[in-house]
Amino acid sequence: MFEAANIRDWIGLPVVDETDDKIGTLESIYYDTATSEPAFGAVTTGLPGFQKLLFVPLVGATVAPKHLLVTFSKKLVKDAPSIPTDGELEASTEPVLYEHYGLQYQTGSNGERRLGRR
Repeated sequence: MFEAANIRDWIGLPVVDETDDKIGTLESIYYDTATSEPAFGAVTTGLPGFQKLLFVPLVGATVAPKHLLVTFSKKLVKDAPSIPTDGELEASTEPVLYEHYGLQYQTGSNGERRLGRR
């Protein structure tokens, strides 16, 4: 396992927790707007027609040829705030998302959002 030079190369591959339990499929990457570093992965989960996007922090994540390994348990990720697959992450959800994972949330100096999708 190793850190990805470009995490976007793993879009479409499975996301697993530390016990190799599959969480879902990596759909997109959300970047920290202050640092331009990958911050969260949006993971598609659920049955076709009933799918949603869950967010998992990429801190400590590593990659293998066939999957992305995250450092948070499947249960914690499944309980995280989610959006529909065609939805958008609302600004009001960002602090709740960080709090869910016990991470510090801080907006920019002018109140800018912390996460941006590229």
